[in-house]
Amino acid sequence: MMELKKGEYKEQIIGKVWLFPDNVDTDVISPGKYLDDVKATLEHTCDTIIKEFPSEVKEGDVIVAGRNFGCGSSRETAPIILREKGINAVVAESFARIFYRSSFAIGLPLFELDGISKEFKTGDEIEINVSTAEIKNKTTGKAFKTSPIPELLMDILKGGGLEKKLLQELKEKGKEMKK
Repeated sequence: MMELKKGEYKEQIIGKVWLFPDNVDTDVISPGKYLDDVKATLEHTCDTIIKEFPSEVKEGDVIVAGRNFGCGSSRETAPIILREKGINAVVAESFARIFYRSSFAIGLPLFELDGISKEFKTGDEIEINVSTAEIKNKTTGKAFKTSPIPELLMDILKGGGLEKKLLQELKEKGKEMKK
């Protein structure tokens, strides 16, 4: 399985599934008591829901979750921590709005699909075609289709996140102005 570099756009994502319940809040993903220590945050992310997650999650893994993933405080570190742990996408029944925006801003693709959490279990292998929003449980053979990511958000993903995309656009404008 080919691994993604953190923040690198990949058309096809294939990875191991971590199944999460409804209402996973950002305080669980990025625990407040560790915010001043990134290493400790990485060692404790989501451990109150899945004890082995911080120690066993691997680069290229994918989270599949129920409703309202990323709810709670507007802790922008939550998607950053997931990306640092190696998560390459999150597929959930729904997302909290701020988590959704923050995830795309750092280049973490999200997919919404009602009932998806009932179609996977931890350890299943998932395949996602990012541009067509086709999702497959390679373990069971079941395939699903959801709404494609809007064009503006796809541009941000392909640019490696909002900051990288904006820096690239500024460099290009600078080159044009020098001509």
